[in-house]
Amino acid sequence: MERHPAEDPRSVEKDQKATVDSQSVEEDRKAASGPRSVAGRRRAKAPAAPDPRRRALRRRRLLGAAFALPALLLLGALVAYPVVFSAGRSLFDAGGDRFVGLDNYVEMVRDPATLKALRNSAIWVVVAPVLLTGLGLLLAVLTERVRWATAFKLVLFLPMAVSFLAAGIVFRLAYEQDPDRGVLNAVVVGVHDAFDAPAPYPTARAREGEGLSGAPAAGYTSGELRPGSVTLLPFVGVAPGAVPGDAEPARAPDPAPGVLTGTVYLDFTPGTGGRPGAVDGQEKGLPGMTVEAVRDGEAVASARTAADGTFRLDGLGDGTYRLRVPPANFAAGYGGVDWLGPTLVTPAIIGAYLWVWTGFSMVLIGAGLAALPRDVLEAARVDGANERQIFRRITVPLLAPVLTVVFVTLVINVMKVFDLVYVIAPGPVQEDANVLATRMWLVSFGGGNDQGLGSALSVLLLLLVVPAMVFNIRRFRKGGGS
Repeated sequence: MERHPAEDPRSVEKDQKATVDSQSVEEDRKAASGPRSVAGRRRAKAPAAPDPRRRALRRRRLLGAAFALPALLLLGALVAYPVVFSAGRSLFDAGGDRFVGLDNYVEMVRDPATLKALRNSAIWVVVAPVLLTGLGLLLAVLTERVRWATAFKLVLFLPMAVSFLAAGIVFRLAYEQDPDRGVLNAVVVGVHDAFDAPAPYPTARAREGEGLSGAPAAGYTSGELRPGSVTLLPFVGVAPGAVPGDAEPARAPDPAPGVLTGTVYLDFTPGTGGRPGAVDGQEKGLPGMTVEAVRDGEAVASARTAADGTFRLDGLGDGTYRLRVPPANFAAGYGGVDWLGPTLVTPAIIGAYLWVWTGFSMVLIGAGLAALPRDVLEAARVDGANERQIFRRITVPLLAPVLTVVFVTLVINVMKVFDLVYVIAPGPVQEDANVLATRMWLVSFGGGNDQGLGSALSVLLLLLVVPAMVFNIRRFRKGGGS
């Protein structure tokens, strides 16, 4: 029978104590994993509450989209859809029934009228924005030194309140060829006549069968006369209002030996009565008329008629002479400048455009000028720079961003000009004044009835305007972000 060694009581007591400690630890762990610990784990696994800031941002975005939606729908209907439709329509024929591809674009290059409109548009783009930007800069700088600067700017800006249609009608009248209607030609003719007097009687003509032969363009000549004779030279075709105010009743002069005398008069009696070729009591002399004595084809004496139309040619030798009334007496007066002719119609319309837009350019550049740092300008003056140097080396470089924005904005506007060209240019020179916008309208609706070619022109106009628009938008964003 096997015998086990005797166990140590102290070791047995230690084993029992360790067992009790392990049991107590296990009970504590279970207690810790009770209901409270389970609830904690459940809270850890539950989704986090939404951030109030994100919720407010999302609400603002939805609100902004709701406000922008009507504008986006309107832009889509009035801008995006017409652009897409015009691009598609440009690929079809005039009636819109047959697909022709790029034939309309090829026709643009071959059409002389379209090429002329493209050339005129290029002239507008080069000339009008440059002049407007320069004038705006000059006026903005000058108005800073004017006492009534605000009133001056208001007067220059007022044309912006006038529609292009009204401005076109005003300038159409101002450019009239007739000096009695066109104010510009009235000024030009007045200045011209101040230095070169016009012919006294441009509409006068000799009464037929009364001793004078010829025509106003070549002058009139009498038959052969000897000194000591008296000759009456009757004329008609002079309106009563065109007779000078100092004209007196005509009379026949007394004969004088060795002298050719006579009377130049208006052979017309108001009302009834009067005898052709005879001086009547109510007929007026024609003062200021030049009369020459001609011998062997050369003028040997000359005289001007008095207030009663009489003249006297003395110092003549023996022999026969002819009286000549030179054509200078009947030359047509200076009619002024043909502003609306084929040569000047485009510059004339650009002048009207400058009148409308100069105030806009001046106000924008003036706003940029007011924002310039004054300490820089004062420092330049202290250093001895004159106003010309300050303008060229400081003011213009600092205003370069503003000048660029104004210039590009005007380029965009010039590319779309239509009203002034259509209203000011008369029908016979309409083709000489056309730009792309007017050409597009005339081709599509103004009698051409070719909406395929008109749509191609509109696409071309859009392609020319878009780069300038993109450039301007980038300039605005850059300025806003800096």
